[in-house]
Amino acid sequence: MSHYQDDIQAIAALKERNGSAWNAISPEAAARMRAQNKFKTGLDIARYTAKIMRADMARYDADPSQYTQSLGCWHGFIGQQKMISIKKHFNSTDRRYLYLSGWMVAALRSEFGPLPDQSMHEKTAVSALIKELYTFLRQADARELGGLFRQLDAASGDAKKAIQDKIDNHVTHVVPIIADIDAGFGNAEATYLLAKQFIEAGACCIQIENQVSDEKQCGHQDGKVTVPHEDFLAKIRAVRYAFLELGVEDGIIVARTDSLGAGLTKQIAVTSQPGDLGDQYNAFLDCDEVAADALGNGDVIIKRDGKLLRPKRLPSNLFQFRPGTGEARCVLDSITSLQNGADLLWIETEKPHIGQIGGMVKEIRKVIPNAKLVYNNSPSFNWTLNFRQQVYDRMKAEGQDVSAYDRAALMNVEYDTTTLAAEADEKIRTFQADAAREAGIFHHLITLPTYHTAALSTDNLAKEYFGDQGMLGYVAGVQRKEIRQGIACVKHQNMSGSDIGDDHKEYFSGEAALKAAGKDNTMNQF
Repeated sequence: MSHYQDDIQAIAALKERNGSAWNAISPEAAARMRAQNKFKTGLDIARYTAKIMRADMARYDADPSQYTQSLGCWHGFIGQQKMISIKKHFNSTDRRYLYLSGWMVAALRSEFGPLPDQSMHEKTAVSALIKELYTFLRQADARELGGLFRQLDAASGDAKKAIQDKIDNHVTHVVPIIADIDAGFGNAEATYLLAKQFIEAGACCIQIENQVSDEKQCGHQDGKVTVPHEDFLAKIRAVRYAFLELGVEDGIIVARTDSLGAGLTKQIAVTSQPGDLGDQYNAFLDCDEVAADALGNGDVIIKRDGKLLRPKRLPSNLFQFRPGTGEARCVLDSITSLQNGADLLWIETEKPHIGQIGGMVKEIRKVIPNAKLVYNNSPSFNWTLNFRQQVYDRMKAEGQDVSAYDRAALMNVEYDTTTLAAEADEKIRTFQADAAREAGIFHHLITLPTYHTAALSTDNLAKEYFGDQGMLGYVAGVQRKEIRQGIACVKHQNMSGSDIGDDHKEYFSGEAALKAAGKDNTMNQF
């Protein structure tokens, strides 16, 4: 017997125990409402999705072709439509997650209006979006099951059995969310408090970066400042304690390092003996050797190997790292994070280059053999130009004739039909599979895709509708495509929950229910 049928029987027994006062209660209706609300709390979701993600991590360890993916979503409706589309095209949500980008929260969800990605938005805006995303995903479950229940009522025989099977084996739209907590929005206590809000909203996976909190920058902008390892590890531990306190024992922490592009630190690390973690961090500082009698007023001095060294300090009171140390710092950051409670790594790079990423992962795996990355397939990269230049460089190194190409101008449309461009596009197409295999990338995400798709589709509609195409701009460019591609929200009333509401009206009021889905509902045209 199915869980659904078990619920019907259990509620029928409960109804009988409560006597005539419950005569109007339908056990089947109540069981349907339970099925449509599988997850009662955000913690239910966090525990459920953490298990999914842990299983996916183990599967990837056994077979790197089994990598996972996500797209960044800035509104519950966007996340909902993404998962409805995935189920429609692939009949499964397997290994497909959602990503919640701090950048998009800052740019689109702050009450201050659009902000740069510098942790200036409200702390609670991210947890509010997690809750919103899961509200929309749960509604997608309710909507889909409601449609199946209506089909079940109208069916008979083998058709009824097939529909019942779909209900019993329903695949939820609820999937893991990797949620960006930026640099923790303050000290470790602030990070812990905010992480609890994330988890209570449903997040099973929290991503945190090793920049300073007060002057945090977007990973693809200049001016990034890192913190000593011990400061960052305290925040990793704070997130772990938040998971444990709330009973999400297998919650996932992604430790992100921005060291590749960060040339500055705000603090000199505390060190008590040569070679400890603080000493390793300080060893990357750009210093001048100085004699004691040459010290200036207010100079900061460190001692190493019997020498006095003066770290180079900027007027901003920040200290400078030696040029060319970024990759080594990323490797040390990553190893240290995994040794102190993180589960996955994120190395923010300046370009999508498998060789560069793979080289760092190889060094990390000398110490942590099963190290795995979450990687930002960022819209901040010019993918076309980067990959065409990579192909150009390979061709040139192999002695091929590249005189027909201008390396700096390879983005130009005139190159679109060339062999070089075709090879570059193929490398872009296989980038995720290749990087999963060769660079230890377990999860590929695009941080801001729906920001860009919203802008692009709106531009196309505005150009046509406000131009000479008028209403045809909408009909041909949007509605006709929705109908022919089977986009569910072409029936926008149904998508917004009108049919769910009709079901409830019937449960609550019986024949007196005033329902919206009658013959005059214009959605019947679709």
